[in-house]
Amino acid sequence: MGEESKSKGWCWWFIPFAILGLVVTAAVITIKKKSHHSAKAAPVPGPPGAIERKYADALKIALQFFDVQKSGKLVDNKISWRGDSALKDGSDVGADLSKGMYDAGDHMKFGFPLAYTATVLSWVILEYGDQMDAVKQLEPAKDSLKWITDYLVNAHPSENVLFIQVGDPDIDHKCWDRPESMTGKRPVTQVNTSYPGTEVAAETAAALASASLVFKKSDSTYSNLLLKHAQQLFTFADSYRGSYSVSIPQVQTYYNSTGYEDELLWAAAWLYHATGDQSYVKYVTVQNGKAFADWGNPSWFSWDNKLAGTQVLLARLSFFGAKGMSDSETSGLQMYRKTAAAVMCGLLPDSPTATSSRTDGGLVWISEWNSMQHPVASAFLASLYSDYMLTTQTATLTCSGSSYSPADIRKFATSQADYILGNNPLKMSFLIGYGDKYPQYVHHRGASIPVDARTGCKDGFKWLDSTDPNPNVAIGGLVGGPFLNETYIDARNNSMQAEPSTYNSALVVGLMSSLVTTSSAVQSFTS
Repeated sequence: MGEESKSKGWCWWFIPFAILGLVVTAAVITIKKKSHHSAKAAPVPGPPGAIERKYADALKIALQFFDVQKSGKLVDNKISWRGDSALKDGSDVGADLSKGMYDAGDHMKFGFPLAYTATVLSWVILEYGDQMDAVKQLEPAKDSLKWITDYLVNAHPSENVLFIQVGDPDIDHKCWDRPESMTGKRPVTQVNTSYPGTEVAAETAAALASASLVFKKSDSTYSNLLLKHAQQLFTFADSYRGSYSVSIPQVQTYYNSTGYEDELLWAAAWLYHATGDQSYVKYVTVQNGKAFADWGNPSWFSWDNKLAGTQVLLARLSFFGAKGMSDSETSGLQMYRKTAAAVMCGLLPDSPTATSSRTDGGLVWISEWNSMQHPVASAFLASLYSDYMLTTQTATLTCSGSSYSPADIRKFATSQADYILGNNPLKMSFLIGYGDKYPQYVHHRGASIPVDARTGCKDGFKWLDSTDPNPNVAIGGLVGGPFLNETYIDARNNSMQAEPSTYNSALVVGLMSSLVTTSSAVQSFTS
């Protein structure tokens, strides 16, 4: 693993499935099956169609949260109440770690979820770049992605060392101040051969491999740099296996990992897409599929668990007819696709295997803390799967005898997006800055403190306790979300519900990008 690709260009992804206006009819077996769709496959989607203004507006707003969260010397700053910050991050270890983004409402830089943010954002751009470009949001997305990948590259100073955190959460969370004026110590935490962190190194490899595809045409030199780091990080992650939660127990408080096997598969899948190197397919199928992939058991896609995302990403290869695979590799890819299908069946509300973990208003609901992360992640994967079906003229998904069309899957994704944007019992948008009604007391330091206030670490807490709405809008942030009973307490000290996280924004951007036009054919991205 990690060698230069010997297989360049996947010509099979240029099969002319995107011929405009082509309509192919497909016979659908209906014996003992309940049908939710026409027996014909939908037309192959063409270039972006009419703009869905609601989702276009939401996309533009969601992308701005990345600007809110930026650290470092800001360039073309679009957020009036933000300024330069953390310019000396990494100086104690001889690295420039000033860029990157803060994790949520605090000033921590956690490498594990930040790398996940970059991977998801890269995936969005690769699949829906045309749709984003149609509403002039592609370049802002790429700029935000590069702000993160610049940081991740600098965080990897040598092959087997990765800086995975800037700041001490115990110190950071004892302060309530603006990032521009923070004065607390910001130590750097690393993983290495003595203290391995397979999941965070593999996730960073996935981030840089996927981003290398984003920049391949526009900046080949930068793309090659990203890919080099990705390959080195994957080799490090795989060669020195060990959880960073074990090596560095302090990380368990905020981003505890439940295992690293999913990240190894996720990273290998992205490296295959970035290089075309067949050994990565063998890695995820023949060598580690049975041991790591938990085939047949659907799961929830999150910063900690990448299995559902990996299954959908590798299902892509199956949908589009990957060539040059051995029988065992093809069989393994089919298992990923079957498991991805099981994930979709669990999401469809009237499927025989539908999850019951939903609010009465229809929102997928798994966790009290940051409850929005699972529905938005699930809806994004559903949009992708639906568009894979559409693009390849796959007419049906079968769930325990009932069959569903791509439109059924897209309807689920749309329902989650609409709930986020205000079609919910509270008639409130959970996306900050969207619509007329959205949370006003967001748990976010910079947004809560007036830009001209002079506060230190401790005296800034008066702004946390203030009964006035935030003076600054943390535009584009997705707050944690409602409780199961669909109530929401708009209080600044309610970090469970009122704190937006950077990684959720990547998922919101993905979901809105998939819905922004009436035609959402996915794109081909190649090594």
